[in-house]
Amino acid sequence: MLLEMAADACGERLAVSCGGEALSYEALRRAARAAAARLRDGSFSHLALLDTNGLPAAVALYAAAYAGLPYVPLNYRLTAAELEELLRRVAPAWLAAAAEQRGRLRLPAGIQAADPRRLLDAQAADHQEPTVPLHEEPAAIAIQLFTSGTTAAPKAALLRHEHVMSYILGTVEFGAAAPEEAALVAVPPYHIAGISALLSSTYGTRRVVLLPRFEPAEWVRLLAVERITHAFVVPTMLVRILEHLETLSPPPRFPALRALAYGGGRMPLAVIERALARFPGVDFTNAYGLTETSSTICLLSPEDHRSALASSEPRVRRRLGSVGRALPTVELEVREESGRVLGAGEAGLVFVRGAQVAGEYRGSGSLRDAAGWFATQDRGWVDEEGYLFLEGRADDVIVRGAENISPGEIEEALLAHPAVRDAAAVAVPSEEWGEAVGAAVVLRAGAAVSAAELKEWVRARLRSSRVPERVKFLEELPYNEMGKLLRRVLRQELKNS
Repeated sequence: MLLEMAADACGERLAVSCGGEALSYEALRRAARAAAARLRDGSFSHLALLDTNGLPAAVALYAAAYAGLPYVPLNYRLTAAELEELLRRVAPAWLAAAAEQRGRLRLPAGIQAADPRRLLDAQAADHQEPTVPLHEEPAAIAIQLFTSGTTAAPKAALLRHEHVMSYILGTVEFGAAAPEEAALVAVPPYHIAGISALLSSTYGTRRVVLLPRFEPAEWVRLLAVERITHAFVVPTMLVRILEHLETLSPPPRFPALRALAYGGGRMPLAVIERALARFPGVDFTNAYGLTETSSTICLLSPEDHRSALASSEPRVRRRLGSVGRALPTVELEVREESGRVLGAGEAGLVFVRGAQVAGEYRGSGSLRDAAGWFATQDRGWVDEEGYLFLEGRADDVIVRGAENISPGEIEEALLAHPAVRDAAAVAVPSEEWGEAVGAAVVLRAGAAVSAAELKEWVRARLRSSRVPERVKFLEELPYNEMGKLLRRVLRQELKNS
């Protein structure tokens, strides 16, 4: 429906471009319909994609919907064995995979693979547009995304059409984008942020510029040459962009840029303050969401950023470190382990409810409770005005004796030190306390500080129980491609140090 409306209203407007190629909304519709017609000739249960950002990814998303199949974008960074196991779980499936990916796989039975370019060739070869009936089954599965599987086999999160459409219709105005607007998408196609960016831009009729793989210099170049007005980044991307801009003289200007959204991981206060100073006049938005909630559930708006930055009141200023307030269509509660709903300032588990919340996994069913509430597995608290402050994942909490310690407050204290560029706190084994605080620290270029000095720095700002028992200096912290800190890797490294 999103693509049909956009193509009917703005068919000649460019929908998506990448590497010098582009498709209008009408051409995107033709390609998706043609691919769907061919998919229906086979006995497939899924359409899978194993590729970087590009025009085929946009076609695949809509072709799957036209064909009535779940869209399954796969993480191309996984090992061959991991990918083969995931493909066994979606067979029989049609797989669009680049030659380099197909060459390293032993395809399981029931998987028919082809080059992603076939999705584009289909519309070029069909002079007469195929008639593809629209599916009107809101409860049908639209998207299946595999979790990272860091501690167990990846789970298959399911998003139904009704969940995805609830998010889009509740947050985007149809056709609201001006002709000159363009969104730069650098997150991979297998992440919910990349999918929602395509869907949102289609409904808003905004041109999307896809970056196959993030690299700060190329991101900055595209921002200028494509006259990008809107962009989304994860925190680690923003850090690399800022560092790259600092090497350029004179610093470039981006007069077209209007809005910069970020999310997908914890944003250090110092980083967002640098970014606000580097991009004056740009509207910043912090978007907090999960795969299971069809993307964003909380927003820290541009006005929130401006008022917090300008305020001398600590309670207002600290909102720069929050993820904002729940969308009008989403309810949010913070509960303790027993299920009791907590009040303002009390930390606990974050629960959400709303029409966009799926909370469902293949083989497990819905994890929403009888009243529709879904446990995000994040810990946090809300202030008196409803701003949500996240403390990390529930299993990231450091339990020292009988005290629960949030890594976030220790990390913020460490990041406030002028010699520290990046920092993370994790649990380490302790004979006395069961668990104690361990810290991994990355120093700024040319800076020097001792572990003892950092411990005293934390002691002066937080309680003694928050002082790291172990401090290890690293060249870089381990992040995945979406800016998620790999705490399990750090825990193991600090455990062995």
